[in-house]
Amino acid sequence: MLDDFLGPKRPLDWAVQFWPVFVASFACAVAATWLCKSIALRLNIIDKPDNLVKTHKKPVAYLGGVGVLVGFSVGILCGVYLVRGHDLLPDVMRRLFGILAGAAIACFVGVLDDIFDISPAQKVLGQIIAASTILLAGIWPDFSEIVAPFGFQMSDGIEMAIGIPVVIFFVLGATNSLNLLDGLDGLCGGVTAIITVGMLLLAIHRSTYGFSERGDMVRVIVCLALVGGVCGFLPFNRHPAKIFMGDAGSMMLGFVVAAMMMLLACKAPRWWIASIIVFGLPILDTGTALLRRLINKRPLFVSDRGHIYDQMIDRGISMKRTVGICYLLAGLYVIAGLLNSLISTPYNLIPLVAIFAISFLVVWRMGFLKMEGLRGAIHKKDDTDKTRS
Repeated sequence: MLDDFLGPKRPLDWAVQFWPVFVASFACAVAATWLCKSIALRLNIIDKPDNLVKTHKKPVAYLGGVGVLVGFSVGILCGVYLVRGHDLLPDVMRRLFGILAGAAIACFVGVLDDIFDISPAQKVLGQIIAASTILLAGIWPDFSEIVAPFGFQMSDGIEMAIGIPVVIFFVLGATNSLNLLDGLDGLCGGVTAIITVGMLLLAIHRSTYGFSERGDMVRVIVCLALVGGVCGFLPFNRHPAKIFMGDAGSMMLGFVVAAMMMLLACKAPRWWIASIIVFGLPILDTGTALLRRLINKRPLFVSDRGHIYDQMIDRGISMKRTVGICYLLAGLYVIAGLLNSLISTPYNLIPLVAIFAISFLVVWRMGFLKMEGLRGAIHKKDDTDKTRS
């Protein structure tokens, strides 16, 4: 049932050669985020508080997501430079630039939404266009080992036909989940950094089995470029935030994380399943928000203060502590995903179901599915309320 932690094909230190990717992306993201803050303030591209969903006290600059994209782009270019002269360079470039193009499209759509407040349908269309870049780069799930135990064989055409909606579903799900998680200073960026480190460890773990040198290089470079870009942005986004990533950042981050899950959905499915668990906190938060709106017969796509982090704040937990708790939860999902990657398919489906079943049971028991008003969460009862009860 359990395989050895390390595969026999490649040592762990194989990934060390790509450390300049992180350094380059981090340094450029720091510089680009500072510049984006100055540009946003000069052009009045700011997020104003509304005392409903947006509870910050004064206007804050947008365009932080553009700074992350700049860092990510430089990291990808650095990765291409590091693998120059390799026989697999054309294939590696095709995948890396396909993901980079999709990230740029997702970021551009987010910028349009930040400035012009475009319609949900337009955002979804932009996300689908971004998802097409993954498909054009030849990245979609490998279903052969999933159907093999049942005696089926799947042609390339059928596999791609099934892969197209799967890729679109993951891109839409991840981009919108991280968009919904972007509600507190440092929350979305920090959680994404933790998730990306988890994806990086999965990628390195998978590389030791030597399924595909081309794929292994792409996975490691993308993860290092993303975590470097996010870490370069975070110093400006910690409370009190000097700049927000906006939809430009959350949509771009969600797209790249979705691309990583598709890159891990090749050969043995256990790393794909593990990556879904690693992404567990955004899944839990989005599922909680939609479920509570459904239970309370409220519009599913109208924003409210019912996210997990909002409910913590409204129950008297400070913002910094709430963000710290969310970081801890994200880390626990990462650890669970890493442990689940050690379990052979299909046995690792059992922990996947159990983890999310327990997560939603805890959410229900804590009362996070209750709702007051159209946009409100259940507030912490004061001493008077307790006395009356």
